[in-house]
Amino acid sequence: MARRGRLFDSAFTARHLRMLDKMRDPPAIQDFLLALPYSAEERYRCPRTVLEDRIAHCFDGCLFAAAALRYIGYPPLIVELLPTDRDDDHLIAVYKLRGAWGAVAKSNFAGLTYREPIYRNLRELVMSYFEQYYNIAREKTLRGYTAPLDLTAFDRLNWMGNDETLEAIAIRLDRVRKVRLITAAQARGLSLLDQRSYQAGLIGANAAGLYKP
Repeated sequence: MARRGRLFDSAFTARHLRMLDKMRDPPAIQDFLLALPYSAEERYRCPRTVLEDRIAHCFDGCLFAAAALRYIGYPPLIVELLPTDRDDDHLIAVYKLRGAWGAVAKSNFAGLTYREPIYRNLRELVMSYFEQYYNIAREKTLRGYTAPLDLTAFDRLNWMGNDETLEAIAIRLDRVRKVRLITAAQARGLSLLDQRSYQAGLIGANAAGLYKP
C-alpha cells in the first residue's frame, strides 16, 4: 500500500494524491505517462506540475516516474542515457524487483519507455535500449549511461512539488559517474536503423520535439 508521509503531503494536494493512489505498480505508472502528450517545451515540470498540466517530456516524465515509484515503496532512482552529440540524452526511472532491474520512462520514441524488471544489472537494462535509440538520420546513437542518482538528495528542494528547483538535478547529472557502452571501433561499424523500425519507433511522435542533428 502506498505511503504518503510528510514529503508527499507537502508536495501534492489531496487531489493529486488520489491520482497517485491509482498507480499501484510500475506498469500503471507507465500507462499514465504513455497517455500524456510529449512536450517540446524547453522547461522542466516537477511531478506535481505533470499531474496538473498533463504533459511531459523525458526529464519531466522520469522525475514523475521516480516520485510515483517512491510512492509505492521504491527508491526514487534515475539514470541518464548518454548519446553522441547528434542526439538528445534520455532519462529513465529505474527500480529493482526480486533482484532484477526494470524501468519507467517518457519518450518521444515508442521504443524508449518501459522495461520489465528482468535485467540482471544496469548495463544489461541500458543495452536493451540500444537498437531503439536513434536520431532522425537513423543513426544508432546510444553510447553510455550514468550511475543511478537517488533523488532523495534533493528532498530539501521539494523536487516533487516545485518546478524552480529542477535545474539542480540536471546539474548533478552532469557530475555523476559515466559508464561507456561500446568502443570507438564498434561505434564506427554501426549500421543505420532499417526504415521499417525507424517508422515504427516514431508512431505518435511530436515532430517538434525531435532532435535535429
